[in-house]
Amino acid sequence: MNRNLNAPLTVLKGVGDKTAQLFAKVGVSSLGELLAYYPRAYEQYEEPSSIASLKEGETASVKGYLAAPIVNQYFRGRCISTAKCRCTVDAVDENTSADMLQMGEQRLTNKPQHTGEPGLTNKPQRTGEPGLTNKPHRTGETEEELLLTWYNMPYLKNSLRTGEEYIFRGKVKKKGRRPLFEQAAVFSVSQYEELTASLQPVYSLTRGLTVKTVQKAVKRVLLDDGSKEEDYLPEDIRERYHLCTFAQAIFQVHFPDSKDTLGQARHRLVFDEFFFFLLQLRALKERRGQAALPFRLQEKGAAGRLLSVLPWELTNAQKAVWDEIRHDLTGQTAMARLIQGDVGSGKTILAVLALLTVAENGYQGAMMAPTDVLARQHFDSITALLSEHQHPYEVLLLTGSMTASQKKEAYAKLASGEASIVIGTHALIQEKVVYRNLALVITDEQHRFGVRQRELLSQKGNTPHTMVMSATPIPRTLAVILYGDLDISVLREKPASRLPVKNCVVGPSWRSKAYAFIESQVRLGHQAYVICPMVEESDTVDAENVMEYTETLRQALPGDIRIDYLHGRMKPMEKNERMERFLRNEIQVLVSTTVVEVGVNVPNATVMMIENAERFGLAQLHQLRGRVGRGQAQSYCIFLHAVDNDAIRERMDILNHSNDGFEIAAKDLKLRGPGDLFGVRQSGLMNFRLSDIYADADILQQANEAVSRITEEDASLELPEHRKLKERYETLVSRQSEAVSL
Repeated sequence: MNRNLNAPLTVLKGVGDKTAQLFAKVGVSSLGELLAYYPRAYEQYEEPSSIASLKEGETASVKGYLAAPIVNQYFRGRCISTAKCRCTVDAVDENTSADMLQMGEQRLTNKPQHTGEPGLTNKPQRTGEPGLTNKPHRTGETEEELLLTWYNMPYLKNSLRTGEEYIFRGKVKKKGRRPLFEQAAVFSVSQYEELTASLQPVYSLTRGLTVKTVQKAVKRVLLDDGSKEEDYLPEDIRERYHLCTFAQAIFQVHFPDSKDTLGQARHRLVFDEFFFFLLQLRALKERRGQAALPFRLQEKGAAGRLLSVLPWELTNAQKAVWDEIRHDLTGQTAMARLIQGDVGSGKTILAVLALLTVAENGYQGAMMAPTDVLARQHFDSITALLSEHQHPYEVLLLTGSMTASQKKEAYAKLASGEASIVIGTHALIQEKVVYRNLALVITDEQHRFGVRQRELLSQKGNTPHTMVMSATPIPRTLAVILYGDLDISVLREKPASRLPVKNCVVGPSWRSKAYAFIESQVRLGHQAYVICPMVEESDTVDAENVMEYTETLRQALPGDIRIDYLHGRMKPMEKNERMERFLRNEIQVLVSTTVVEVGVNVPNATVMMIENAERFGLAQLHQLRGRVGRGQAQSYCIFLHAVDNDAIRERMDILNHSNDGFEIAAKDLKLRGPGDLFGVRQSGLMNFRLSDIYADADILQQANEAVSRITEEDASLELPEHRKLKERYETLVSRQSEAVSL
C-alpha cells in the first residue's frame, strides 16, 4: 500500500468518474475509505435443503431439476417465467437458513446487486460444463415440487435445460401449500460447492454498484505492494495481543479464507479502532489538564430560584449530581463531567441549571444535540421554561437546516454576546460560528459524537467547562475507559410520576394480536412505534424491512389510522418533517429503523413494537424502549423475535424482567461474554465502524493497556519505532476534522 490513502478513487485503473460517483453515494471517496468500507455481513451457503423442510420467510437452497421447459408469459410488457423444480427428499435437511455472520454496525442497505458477482448469476453454465449433469435415476424415491418464478428474464427458457441438475436459491414464499422461489439465483453444482467452502461478503450497495466492483477496487489497492509495507503498530504490541498485520486484516476482512482468518482480521481492526480512539482521548485529557481556567463563576441564585418554582422536586440522584456540577462550575479548574443516566432519569433539567448559572455570570453556554429535531425540542422546552419563570436570558437555536439568513442572525448574536444560551447540532462547531465568551459546552447523547467533535466545540471557548450527557447504559468498568478524560456521575433514579413500561416477549404467531393491541391504543388517542432492522428487502438477510412493513400495516389496520415510515437514508429535512408530524399526532403509527433511538420526546406514544428483536443488542433494545413511557399513560413494549432458541429466550428474558438500563447492560455483557465475533452489535455506539463495546470489551481493555504502555514511554510518539504510528494517528485525526467540517 505505497499509495497515498487520501488519494481519490479515480487514481485506480478502471475507476472512472461514473464509478467514483457510485462509491460516493455510499460514503467512499478516497482509497483509505475504500479499504475501511467493510462488508456489513458474510453469507455462508448451506447444504441444499429438501423441499419438505422449507420454511416460509427463510433463505434456502434446493438441488433439483426442471421436469418441463420454462414457460414464458407476457403481461403488460412484462415477461413472467415459471417452472417447477423437482428434487428427492434425500437432500440434507439441516441448516436450511443462510448462516448470516453478522459483522460490524448493522447497516441498513439496498437490495444487493447479484448480477455480475462471482458465482451469483441467474444464467448457469451450459451443458457439458463441470457440475452440470443429467439427473441421476433414483428408483423408489418420492419427489416434491418447488414453484419457480422469474420476472423479465426470458433468456432462462433457453438457458436452463430439463433433466439437468441445478441449485436454486431464494427466499421461501408460499403459494397455497406449495413453496415458491421468486427471482431465484441459479448455480451449477460445481459453482455452489465452491460457495459452500467460503464466506461471501455482503456490502451496503447502491444501484449500479456491485460486490464485484467493490472487490476489484479493493484488490487494486491491496496488490500495490501492500504486503511488504511496514505495519504502523510496533511489533511488540502485535505479539503481546496476538494481532495479525494491518495488511493481512484488510485483505481477510474483504476476502476471508475462513471463519478463523476473518476472526483474526476483525480482532486486529477492532483493536485499531479502540486504540486510536483512546489515543485521541488521552491527548484531549492531557491538553485539558495543562490549561488554566481563565474565569471564575459564582452561584448568584438563578438556578435555586428556578428549582423553587418547579411543579416537581428533583430526585435524590438529581440533587446529588447537581451538587457535583455546582461544585465543578464554581471551582478553580474546568469541569469535565459525564452525566450518565437512563432514558427519563432527568438529565435535561441539570443541563438547564448549569446553563442558567453560566448565563447569570455574563458568559455563554452551548448545548449540542445529534439531530435537528432533538435540538429543536430542547430549544422549545428550555425557552418555555425560562420564559415562564421570567429569566431574561436569550436562547438561540442553530441547526444545519436553518436558512442562510437565520444562521447569519444567530452568528451575530453569538459573536456580540446578545445570546446567552445556544442549542443546536453540529452547526455549533462550524468555522463561521464565533462565540463572545463561551464558558460551558454540553453534548447530549454523547455516544453519537466523536471525540473530535466534542473537542472542536470546546475549542470555541477559552477552556470552557465541559458537560457530557448520555443515556447509553454502559457498565462503569467500560465507561471509565471510554470516558477516561471525564469524571462520571450516574443517575439511577427516575421521577416517581413515571410508570414503568410493561414488557412482552413473543414469537411471530403473536403478531396479529399485537396489531389489534396497537389499534386499541390508537383508538384511545395514543400512538405507536414499530421498529424493523432493515430499510428494504434483502436477498441475504431474513428480517422485516421498513418499506414492506409499512404497506403490510396499512393493509392490516383500518384505513383511518395514519401510518408512515422513517429511516436513516431519508434526507435530513424529510426525516425532521416526518418526526415533527409524528410529534403532532398527524401520524399514529411510525414504522422506523433504529434512527428513532435518539429521538424526540413524544409523551403520547405508548406502544413500542420491535420486530426481529433478536437482531439487536440488549442495550439498544432498552434505548428503543425508552422512546415510550415518557407521558402519564401506561406504556408497553413488545419484543417480537423471529428466531426461537434457548440463548435468545435467555437474552430476551432479561428485558422482560428489568427496566434498569445499567443492570441490563451488565447482564448482557456477562451473558454474551467478550469476543462474540458474529454477535448482534449495538448500532452506532461511539461512531465505531466495527467495534462493539459490549461484545468486544476484552479488546477494549487490551487497547487501553497498549495505549498506556506506549504513552508512558513516549507520550508524543517521537521515537523512531513510533514514526509510522504517529503518521497514521495524524492522518486519522485530520480525516476526522475534515469530515466534521463538511
